Amino acid sequence: MKVEIWSDIACPWCYVGKARFEKALAAFPHRDRVEVVHRSFELDPGRAKGDVQPVITMLTRKYGMSEAQAQAGEENLGAQAAAEGLEYRTRDRDHGNTFDMHRLLHLAKERGRQDELIQVLYRANFAEERSVFSEGDERLVELAVAAGLDAEDARKVLADPTAYADDVRADEREAAELGANGVPFFVLDRTYGVSGAQPAEVFTQALTQAWGERSPLQLLDQGDADACGPDGCAVPQS
Repeated sequence: MKVEIWSDIACPWCYVGKARFEKALAAFPHRDRVEVVHRSFELDPGRAKGDVQPVITMLTRKYGMSEAQAQAGEENLGAQAAAEGLEYRTRDRDHGNTFDMHRLLHLAKERGRQDELIQVLYRANFAEERSVFSEGDERLVELAVAAGLDAEDARKVLADPTAYADDVRADEREAAELGANGVPFFVLDRTYGVSGAQPAEVFTQALTQAWGERSPLQLLDQGDADACGPDGCAVPQS
């Protein structure tokens, strides 16, 4: 069975949702026969590569919330991440364009290191002090190497703005065709779709239902779930 996950490195619910999905997958009896593929989705595709700003500033300017509201949202996200065993810096993170990271993820897919790279990028963005946005291409090369990629291969991709660009755009078009207007968005064997950072129990249900089935994609009745979309990221209330 194939599970495709549309996500963005800048999306905190994608970080949390991946951990919840992996908890369900680890307990799934057919886990060794499940292929996981990460697909590209940019939350802020119009942002210029050099346009980097603090997360709190981005939230206040884009969504009209106060700094106190934005910080409270970050604190709540940190608590949700901690519940899944994830580190999450609630202060002094920044926000920027993720297109080059998605291009590197397509390189990593070809090299069989995609899951390793996306985990390295998530940790770097949400848990580490150094920025993935403001330190330039060599920071991304360093992270690619940490995920098992060749440094020169990563540099070549970053030096050529057309490398894997079509692959990223194709993923994003396909997400739109499938009806994904936010991430994370999970598609199981092109049979079921799961939207948002659902609890592990929902992913367990979806894996069980999708196993061996072949039918048009349908969204499971999951109720409300936290996700990130063009209008921002859901803020947990407790």
